[in-house]
Amino acid sequence: MRPKNKNRKHESAVSVRKKEIVNDISRYFAEYQGEPVSYKDVAATLGYSGMTARQQIIDVLQEFAATGYLIESPVGKYRLNPRMGSLVGVITAKRGGGAILVPEDGGDEIIISDRNLNKAAVGDTVKVRLFARRQGKEQEGEVMEVLKRERDTFVGKLNVKENYAFLLVDNRILGNDIFVPIDKLNGAKDGDKAIVKIIDWAEKGRNPVGEVTVVLGSSGDNNAEMHAILVEFGLPYSYPAEVEAYADTIPDEISSEEIAKRLDCRDIPTFTIDPRDAKDFDDALSVRKLDNGNWEVGVHIADVTHYVHLDDCIEQEAVSRATSVYLVDRTIPMLPERLCNKVCSLRPDEEKLCYSVMFEMDDNAKVINYQIVHTVIKSDRRFTYEDAQSVIETKEGDMKDEILTLDRLAKKLREERFKNGAIAFERTEVKFEIDENGKPIDVFFKESKDANKLIEEFMLLANRTVAEHIGGQKNPKTFVYRVHDNPDPDKLNNLSQFISRFGYKLNTTGKNKEVSTSINNLLDKVQGTREQNLIETITIRSMAKAIYSTDNVGHYGLSFDYYTHFTSPIRRYPDMMVHRLLDRYARGEKSADKLLFDDLCDHSSKMEQLAANAERASIKYKQVEYMKERLGQIYDGVISGVTEWGIYVELTQNKCEGMIPIRELDDDYYVFDEKNYCITGRRKGKKFQLGDEVVVKIARADLDKKQLDFALVEKK
Repeated sequence: MRPKNKNRKHESAVSVRKKEIVNDISRYFAEYQGEPVSYKDVAATLGYSGMTARQQIIDVLQEFAATGYLIESPVGKYRLNPRMGSLVGVITAKRGGGAILVPEDGGDEIIISDRNLNKAAVGDTVKVRLFARRQGKEQEGEVMEVLKRERDTFVGKLNVKENYAFLLVDNRILGNDIFVPIDKLNGAKDGDKAIVKIIDWAEKGRNPVGEVTVVLGSSGDNNAEMHAILVEFGLPYSYPAEVEAYADTIPDEISSEEIAKRLDCRDIPTFTIDPRDAKDFDDALSVRKLDNGNWEVGVHIADVTHYVHLDDCIEQEAVSRATSVYLVDRTIPMLPERLCNKVCSLRPDEEKLCYSVMFEMDDNAKVINYQIVHTVIKSDRRFTYEDAQSVIETKEGDMKDEILTLDRLAKKLREERFKNGAIAFERTEVKFEIDENGKPIDVFFKESKDANKLIEEFMLLANRTVAEHIGGQKNPKTFVYRVHDNPDPDKLNNLSQFISRFGYKLNTTGKNKEVSTSINNLLDKVQGTREQNLIETITIRSMAKAIYSTDNVGHYGLSFDYYTHFTSPIRRYPDMMVHRLLDRYARGEKSADKLLFDDLCDHSSKMEQLAANAERASIKYKQVEYMKERLGQIYDGVISGVTEWGIYVELTQNKCEGMIPIRELDDDYYVFDEKNYCITGRRKGKKFQLGDEVVVKIARADLDKKQLDFALVEKK
């Protein structure tokens, strides 16, 4: 039985849109299981009439057969290619609306328009029916079934009327607003930021029905908006009182018995270097010259697992969170504040327990020997990055000999790392100056200077050494690695084609080291150019994502065969896992349960990504809030994205990104060229493409949608 469409009759052939025919035919063949059919059968079933419509149907059928979606057999009769059909994957958000299906088998992403989401939300695992892929177009599909709901609670802004209300879901992670009966508002008012739980969704109902469970505050209030971002990504915004209470019972005194079990490093010159506003100092460095002329360098890491045990409530909360979350104006810690900022924090002039890697290095930073050992330290000084940088630049100040020695050794480590093929990704980091109410009053860029690189190199060395200590054994045991796979060749080829538009070349076919050297050369060449940020961003997107895994595939970006995370257990749960596994194997115990650690690695990778998404959302909110005070002002920018609905522009001065809607370019009719990343005017031939410099005016700033709209002033 063929699917019938009785609800629509196409009286006028002239009014028929080919895209409509494409979608109708795709759905028809996805559902039809009978014998091959002719174009007349298809037209009759779908209700199309007239010569124009029939000719378009013939054209679409032939195009689908040419692309392999349909099989033409016998001549003039068509059926679905059995290799086409459905896919299972996870829904993610797409910039500008709609969604993307990330297939679970790792295949190409599928575009899902809003109208084809069919009650699915971002994060849901779904089964998608594929539409026929047209030449030069992205693969599209339609949700057939939601297999697993990621959530049943959503956050947004309430729109309350006299007899009903709706929750306007933030960032359109659900395609439909949620209907809230008046008796389910639970005290919430119009304009409130609230969390709503879906309690019913009729099979044929357009909108789900929900109930307010938490009122976060008034829309626009800083705390309410930051809490809403955390809720949107399924992250906690407060710490359970009972866990805080348990943390208060943990003593911060260190017994003489505990000190006796450890390597005593209290008399070695030791210091920390951290951001100015940091309180959780989880790493320290020590250095002294040995009698043989070599250097002893200690990388000392807070011994968190001495205080947090597998069976306590802090452990359970840490596993769940897996990471601290850093929003623009606040930190949501993985551990209770007492542990983060006091008991475990390596504060100056206080005795602290550490897990350390003690290196013996020669004057060229070559590691002669190392020891992974529990220690007790006493930091002599807490430096900010600015303090340490001043010592490096002026060669004056507290502990100058220690800092200058470590800076010299770090530079040698860094030089060796890049010689071995590491990639120099150094993205510009946007920071805000915030007033006491959380309002952004200035935007600035965070620079990575020698003091930052000093800390980075010794943390990398410790992480690499710990990973190889376990993974490099003849029969390696279960361990937690930080892995970064080789880039996908297709993505590298796409990157090469893209940068060729700007006159750059990339070696995509050589050995790993040759490719990474070519990428570094590219990143060097774009420094200071108008397209720098754009090319750096797209280069990073061409790389695989770094994740946690028990299967070691090395770290491509760092060019390390072995790498892990050992150095930040206050803010990352994988580091706690690594500390415990090191202890386990030091005691001579058998290999840990791989499946258990596989699950913990997957969870940690997922939570890390959610935390990064939340951080980006908070930055975007503050950017829009900042620009809202600057409506009508003129800025230089660079085109950072081109779509069929508009041009994205990144402002040069502060990296804020907004869109020029294509409908507002009224000097011509512009056509989107997906292949060449541009739009072109039909009459005048004027072109806007990625990397073009433009001048824009700030037209609109929508805080609810976290969106900026620009008006074009001129193209440079």
